[in-house]
Amino acid sequence: MTTPTVTDPFHAEGTPGADGRRVGVLLSHGFTGSPASIRPWAQALADEGYAVTVPLLPGHGTTWQQLNTTAWGDWSATVEQAYVDLAARCDAVVVGGLSMGGALALWLAARHPEVAGVLLVNPAVASTNKQLLAVPLLKRVLPSMPGLANDIKKPGVDEHGYDRTPLRALASFVGSWKDLRAALPRVTAPLLLMRSAEDHVVDPSSSRIILRTVSSRDTREIVLEDSYHVATLDHDAPVIERESVAFVARVTGAP
Repeated sequence: MTTPTVTDPFHAEGTPGADGRRVGVLLSHGFTGSPASIRPWAQALADEGYAVTVPLLPGHGTTWQQLNTTAWGDWSATVEQAYVDLAARCDAVVVGGLSMGGALALWLAARHPEVAGVLLVNPAVASTNKQLLAVPLLKRVLPSMPGLANDIKKPGVDEHGYDRTPLRALASFVGSWKDLRAALPRVTAPLLLMRSAEDHVVDPSSSRIILRTVSSRDTREIVLEDSYHVATLDHDAPVIERESVAFVARVTGAP
């Protein structure tokens, strides 16, 4: 039997509430990361009795070379199947994610208006970094560039992400943004967006675009003052967990 690791998928069955309803939460990790980066967030929700699923996206949790053989279509198909499976056994489902995981959650919410809510931490749907414009060309001559993992303010914390960023996979992610931004008006579910005041991976343009483009009438933004990009493992992790628990209870009517 293989010993489970922190990069493995996370699943918690959850328990029905006092009203007999089962509430599910689907969370997605970010680009070059793994479930390890959001495991404490997932566990905090599971501890409240929610059914929680964190899939391992294709190409992640192995090697950056393997990630370079996958693309947005592979990652989105994985989270959609995870959502379908979770929704089949729950009365209400909230979707969420960190960084690219937030982009995937928005993509799900646009395709499935029945989702009860959307939880986002430093989501990425755009960038003001002009260097990204060169990625479609660079991917033809370079397989990778230095990694983006472990942008964490808190000392001694490891995200367990790749130390290299595969450029073909990155080009696929960046190439998905245009269609994703066009789909944002179809997002109508309540939305909680938490972003770090200082983030060295995703700039504030993504949050501004999301908040002004979605059709959700119930939106809230929380600025995390003491964390970098991987805020789910940083000083503000307790804030994320506490606010997420309260948000899920409110939008699902969970007792």
